[in-house]
Amino acid sequence: MNTSQNPGSIYLPGTNCPIKSQVSLAAFTSFRVGGPAEWYVAPQDLAALQASFEWAKAEGLAVTLLGAGSNLLVSDRGLPGLVICTRHLRHTHFNPDTGQVTVAAGEPLPRLAWQAAERGWQGLEWAVGIPGTVGGAVVMNAGAHKSCIADMLVNAQVLSPSGILETLAPEQLGYSYRTSLLQKDQRLVTQATFQLQPGADPAQVLAITSQHLEHRRSTQPYHLPSCGSVFRNPKPYTAGWLIEQTGLKGYQIGAAQVAQRHANFILNCGGAKASDILQLIRYIQQHVEQRWSLRLEPEVKLIGEFQSSS
Repeated sequence: MNTSQNPGSIYLPGTNCPIKSQVSLAAFTSFRVGGPAEWYVAPQDLAALQASFEWAKAEGLAVTLLGAGSNLLVSDRGLPGLVICTRHLRHTHFNPDTGQVTVAAGEPLPRLAWQAAERGWQGLEWAVGIPGTVGGAVVMNAGAHKSCIADMLVNAQVLSPSGILETLAPEQLGYSYRTSLLQKDQRLVTQATFQLQPGADPAQVLAITSQHLEHRRSTQPYHLPSCGSVFRNPKPYTAGWLIEQTGLKGYQIGAAQVAQRHANFILNCGGAKASDILQLIRYIQQHVEQRWSLRLEPEVKLIGEFQSSS
């Protein structure tokens, strides 16, 4: 461990990137819940990212990857090992010759949507209201308004824990509704390239983008912390409709509440614990299953140790 640069601090070898201990993860998740990371690092470039994996391997630590934390429920007990936060990995390059944009994993997806719209590039108008980073969107196959990441992804660069960089095409990622193969392994998206359609009137693209954002704000609750949609939609139904028809709007456990505006959202009304939110998720699943004989599948990812719950 290199502590020479600042007594009391640990830095990744060969970098100015600090490693911190016992960092609360509540500030790094959109639910605003979660216990401490045993170790936490936020690399700002690929070299520091690779050094983070190397340090964890040398110390025998498990690695947890964290982007914007918008689809995560982190245990109140926190996470052992090293949490690598990628939200500071940022760069964006628009190529007018190809109509492609290459963007780092930490770039917020809504910001990328606005940048494209300002240039008159079509294709990302739907993404303006989706919380999270580009990396998380690639992993989750984020989507809205009948569009999704898989429809426009040219390739994704991923880094394995062993330090191997690969560039993968969409067909190598096993995309389906709100999921990919990347959810099941430890490869980390470092950047992605998307195919857009340049040449439109920026004012027109900005107007459509604004309409998408206004629609989401008028139909979904943004005034309190949440993770966005909690459950995947079990086609032909929507999860929100099933939950609403079960009479669970407004139902609350602790400070976690089923949103009145959109039943597929769980809100942190102030001081909620991860255990409150998980209990509410299980409660919703049980009651929807009793009513509809259908088990809702969470879209939110649980990480850390939770007490067993039926």
